[in-house]
Amino acid sequence: MDADAGILVHGKIPPLLHFYLAAYSKLLGNVREGASAGKIVSELIQSPGMRECLQWFTRERHWINEQHLQLCRVPAPTFFEQKRAEWMLAQFESLHYNAKIDRAGNVVARVSDKREGPLLALTAHLDTVLAARNSEEIHYSPDGRLHGPGVSDNGAGLAALLAIARALRNFPELEDACAPLVFVANVGEEGEGNLSGMRYLCRQSPLGSKIGAFLVLDGPTTDQITWQALASRRFDVTFTGQGGHSWSDYGIGNPVHALSRAITLFTETRINGTGTARSSYNFGLVEGGQSINSIPTHARTKVDIRSESGVKLDEIAGMLTSAVERALEVENGRATGGRLSAKIKEIGSRPGGRLAEDAPILGWVRAVDSQLGIRSHLDCASTDANIPLSMGLPAISIGAGGQGGGAHTPQEWFHPDGRELGLKRILLTLCLLSKDIEAANGA
Repeated sequence: MDADAGILVHGKIPPLLHFYLAAYSKLLGNVREGASAGKIVSELIQSPGMRECLQWFTRERHWINEQHLQLCRVPAPTFFEQKRAEWMLAQFESLHYNAKIDRAGNVVARVSDKREGPLLALTAHLDTVLAARNSEEIHYSPDGRLHGPGVSDNGAGLAALLAIARALRNFPELEDACAPLVFVANVGEEGEGNLSGMRYLCRQSPLGSKIGAFLVLDGPTTDQITWQALASRRFDVTFTGQGGHSWSDYGIGNPVHALSRAITLFTETRINGTGTARSSYNFGLVEGGQSINSIPTHARTKVDIRSESGVKLDEIAGMLTSAVERALEVENGRATGGRLSAKIKEIGSRPGGRLAEDAPILGWVRAVDSQLGIRSHLDCASTDANIPLSMGLPAISIGAGGQGGGAHTPQEWFHPDGRELGLKRILLTLCLLSKDIEAANGA
């Protein structure tokens, strides 16, 4: 642990991060004192340009709501985000940002092309778990709620990107102050996307080595600050056999029976004990067979395993392997013919990591929350912040404001009440972090 940096370090700190961390060294004391950080935030809120910009979010509520509706009407299920990426690109270009779609499919727009680094990334993922069947499925109801798949996760985050981008264009003095900022609408956050957009941005993109900190927008809620990356592993488990007639071939190995036994064996084991890291599993998909009177040729499941501990995560993955092997042994042992085979394939892995409690980026957002009256708590979750946190880079994930529910279901909804508070929080935090990066760049 680097006590001054306030980040969990895995390997060497990238050279540009030294500038970023050096700028914090003096301000870190203010953050720890609380009152000093509060005074800095209070003065920022009362500054003329900032005060007017914060009021702008309320005046432009209708425009923001309309952008939210339109972007959510462009389907973007994981692996098929291109149309929404093109829509977002057009919005950034209409605001006269120099924007592009990178090789991974991420939309990237920089406030200033003159900045070489360090940079500050404000990100929100493009993809959704479900896709609307038609544009009318995304609609506002009379009570002001926006309904439809993805309107909360992550329509709220994408709408916030556009709101912040337009606000900065309307207030040049704040835009100059946020010169290190880069907007990113990234692909592949949900499901089997396996954080592909953020992986590319951080590990392969030419821009990645220039980014010193990440503020990730995911969903609406403002009461959580994700500072710890929840690690996960995902597996595809398949049993296969020759199949046959349910009567004349009865007794040969049955893949559905074997898979059912494997799931039962695994789920009978307790994974959470007193004093241990919290863990979870979920068999989210089970399929196999073609008809009621046919012995299936295959049966398949996909399982998601998560844990706050990397060691525990690997232990649970080992339990899954043991359950599959035991189920295969039992089914083949009782079969009169047609033995089965089994295969376990890892289809996703999200790394863990976390900030220290005294991390500067965390200190600033908590100071902002205190001034705005937001009651937030530290949270462990799986978000795009997993990638930078696993690399030792400062990153947090927060909500974009408003209210939402039904995420990952057809009944998903979002209500804009409280959105302005979330946007104010985002802008204030960005300005404070940008100020630090500017100081680092001149150091």
